[in-house]
Amino acid sequence: MLTHKGYTGRAEYDDESGLLHGEVIDLRDVVTFQGKSVAELEAAFRDSVDDYLEFCLERGDEPDKPFSGRLMLRLPRELHRKVFVRAQHEGKSLNQWISDWLEKAS
Repeated sequence: MLTHKGYTGRAEYDDESGLLHGEVIDLRDVVTFQGKSVAELEAAFRDSVDDYLEFCLERGDEPDKPFSGRLMLRLPRELHRKVFVRAQHEGKSLNQWISDWLEKAS
């Protein structure tokens, strides 16, 4: 994964074109980049993020932020009850308990 100014890029190799190509993955807008080498790909990624931010500024648009930290999660009722009880048993809020488990899994 590539990171620049809080944005993340994912890339892969295209054997047909002989190029590395990628996309900034934490935006609603489509921002892509490509290169013939890893160094070229990394530079293109940084340039693409910078161009995106400059484009937003020129248009007076607010650029997408990578993530707000809020996550809407829907669970089956019984699972919701079980994890709530488990969180209470451990002396944590449901939010903290889920966050701790997601951190362990990542």
